[in-house]
Amino acid sequence: MATSAGLSIGALADRTGLAVSAIRYYEEQGLITPWRNAGGQRRFHRADIRRLSFVMIAQQFGFSLPQIRDLLAGLPGKRTPTARDWAGISETFRDHLDQRIETLVKLRDNLDGCIGCGCLSLPNCALYNPEDRAARRGKGPRYLMGDQPETKNGP
Repeated sequence: MATSAGLSIGALADRTGLAVSAIRYYEEQGLITPWRNAGGQRRFHRADIRRLSFVMIAQQFGFSLPQIRDLLAGLPGKRTPTARDWAGISETFRDHLDQRIETLVKLRDNLDGCIGCGCLSLPNCALYNPEDRAARRGKGPRYLMGDQPETKNGP
């Protein structure tokens, strides 16, 4: 129930659609900071509805909880973003999404080439990665992450 004394955890759960356990987890992660009333019950700011909504949206964009915490840490007090705050945060989102879109497009466009032959083995692939040369560039699927295969004339 919402009162001038804040929202109960149940009211916050009802309003956000999150489980009480999820709200407690986000509290442990430092994304929201309730206070305790005289009876020891958690109480939340009304702004926490928007903060938690922001967390859910940011997670859908692919941000990790530490990244989200960093974004929220830049906000004074326990308030939600203003239009000016949102402009800065949305620029961060835009850059992040552009990078993800570029990676997904490369993955989509190269998926048949990487898996289409049937070998399913980058270390053994004579076309894309002979003798696992990609391993020198780092971990993971290097070519799908943007690295270019080496040519006869060098990297």
